[in-house]
Amino acid sequence: MPEVIDWSDAEVGKFYRPPKRPVTMRLDADVDEWLKSCGPGYQSKANPLLRHAMSSAQASKITRKRRPV
Repeated sequence: MPEVIDWSDAEVGKFYRPPKRPVTMRLDADVDEWLKSCGPGYQSKANPLLRHAMSSAQASKITRKRRPV
C-alpha cells in the first residue's frame, strides 16, 4: 500500500471517542423514570445530557473569568 502524503482533507479527532467506564449513580426517582421513558438505551442517553451540562458549566466559567469587573 502506498504511503499517504497528502493529509489536507484529514479531519482531526473524527474517530476519537473518549474511553468509557462503568459507574453507579444514585438518581432521584423522577429523573430515573424520565430517562427510562426515553426508551431503550436510557443509560447511554444520560451521557450526552451530562456532557452538555459539563460543557455549559465550563463555558460559563470561562465567560465569567473574562468579564471585566
